[in-house]
Amino acid sequence: MFIIKNKPEASMKLKSFILIFFIIPNLIFAQKSWIRINQLGYLQNSIKVAVLISKEKLNPNSFELRDAKTGNVLWKGTKIKSYGSWDGFKSTFRLYFSNFKKKGTYYLRFSNINSPTFRINNDVYNGTADFLLKYIREQQEGYNPFLRDSDYTHDGFVVDNPRNEGKYIDVKGGWADATDYLKYVTTSATADYQLMFAYEMNPGMFTDKYDKNGDPGANGIPDILDEAKWGLNWLVKMNPDSGIMYNQVADDRDHTEFRLPDHDSVNYGYGKGLGRPVYFVTGKRQGIGKYKNRTTGVSSTAAKFASTFALGARLLKKYYPNFAKKIKIKAIQAYEFAKTDLGVTQTASYNSPYFYEESDYVDDLELAAVQLYKTLNDPEYLKEAVYWGSIEPVKPWMGADTARHYQWYPFINLGHYLLAESSDKNISKEFTRYLWQGLNRIKNKGKNNPFLIGIPFIWCSNNLVSAAITQANLYRKITNDTTFAEMEAALRDWLFGVNPWGTSFIIGLPKNGVYPSDPQSPIFLITHRQIDGGLVDGPVYGTIFKRLVGLKLYKPDKYSEFQSKYLVYHDDWGDYSTNEPTLDGTASLAYYLSAMQAEGKNIKKNRNGK
Repeated sequence: MFIIKNKPEASMKLKSFILIFFIIPNLIFAQKSWIRINQLGYLQNSIKVAVLISKEKLNPNSFELRDAKTGNVLWKGTKIKSYGSWDGFKSTFRLYFSNFKKKGTYYLRFSNINSPTFRINNDVYNGTADFLLKYIREQQEGYNPFLRDSDYTHDGFVVDNPRNEGKYIDVKGGWADATDYLKYVTTSATADYQLMFAYEMNPGMFTDKYDKNGDPGANGIPDILDEAKWGLNWLVKMNPDSGIMYNQVADDRDHTEFRLPDHDSVNYGYGKGLGRPVYFVTGKRQGIGKYKNRTTGVSSTAAKFASTFALGARLLKKYYPNFAKKIKIKAIQAYEFAKTDLGVTQTASYNSPYFYEESDYVDDLELAAVQLYKTLNDPEYLKEAVYWGSIEPVKPWMGADTARHYQWYPFINLGHYLLAESSDKNISKEFTRYLWQGLNRIKNKGKNNPFLIGIPFIWCSNNLVSAAITQANLYRKITNDTTFAEMEAALRDWLFGVNPWGTSFIIGLPKNGVYPSDPQSPIFLITHRQIDGGLVDGPVYGTIFKRLVGLKLYKPDKYSEFQSKYLVYHDDWGDYSTNEPTLDGTASLAYYLSAMQAEGKNIKKNRNGK
């Protein structure tokens, strides 16, 4: 996130004259209705629903599915559900076409309204999880393969630790959190875990085309594990010894100007570009500037170390046996440390009131305990996982109208899923019920709108969508219960264009679709190179957009007719609240996209009888 005050206006200016004979026809024939479609496409057997929205009253009885090349009508749909007026639209409908399963490229048509073209094929998700790694690699620090250069090689200097205040510690590496170049254990450990979880669940869906540094060239290790190892290397540096942990590198003094990471000019008191503060985990409120966070303990950060190290120890044993042994020991130590001072460690800011306001930690302890159980096969860890998990059956954001920034983080509790998979029937039943309860709250909140979107539109709302579809998919797989299948499909499709703005929220995906073209990213703005793979924050409540500091649009809003007092999304680099790609949000989709790819391959496999 960059908050830049007194930023000069963008140099591009609109022409000040428009011929009157050009204006009048466009006012007369201005489009008033749209069909929103998943631009990436649909698996042949998947749920397929488009959404028709209109600024005028409509009463459709049927719609057509047409061949994209010939325009021929191939199928007529009559299953249409009206949702009435919603968010500035006078008419909204869900158009169902799941029964059409033939491979091909199509568009939907109602009256004179056409949807964008889309594909139906079991390969539409192939390579999409790997595609996300393009952005993850672009976020690397220490060495950045996108720029082919080293950066931030002087990190960093200890703060908030009287015994070592100002001492240099080597914490090079890791990933930048988002548009800015800060590094947080909170989001980095979560992103690392998500990458490894995706691989563990769907190992055959990932390729090997890059080396351990992220440069082109296979090295015998799946690329997603190369990235996970990059993150784990940094986490080891941030946890140099038992009970010694650091939570973040740099702070919001970073937010001075757009620059490339290999040309850093920020001076934290050590010289321009010559080292950044490294915040010690104290278990107490932090903030060496004007603002302080509300830290209450060490558990959230320490347990994130533990779960990520424990999972990494299993997955990397084949490739890095000595490293795997090292982080297995660290996982045990981190979990024990997490229990010494129960509470949350929040991130720290300096100039602004914005930080990650994590408020729960029992989910982190649950995940750490269950991962240690899976790694060490010690039943005591399973008992503790069940205990921690029962304290918070449902993530509090589920079914809520709002929450503070990153208050209930991680947004999904994967410990619940792992316990729902338990061979102990009582444990499995209890935690499967928790998964159901959370999904049911989201379903009930979204059941009356045409997009079935039941998440709160807080800052980083797309991360909540990713969490919801992941939980719905995992629940469906372990229970074969399809109660939430349409909601899962609707939330998935939301990310790829079935939303009021008709845009995918993943940069560069699909290749020929509509996706964010002007994200808040200094690398993009300076190099003019597209930063493929990044999931942007997504829509927010209009009230949030109005009150955040430093927001400013630098070009005419191409989505102006779809904005409302309720929801806004801007494809403009000046809107960090909706159009900034994030590390953890992007990584959180790795499981779901790889699962959809696997689902497509299984369908194909079954059909061919092989």
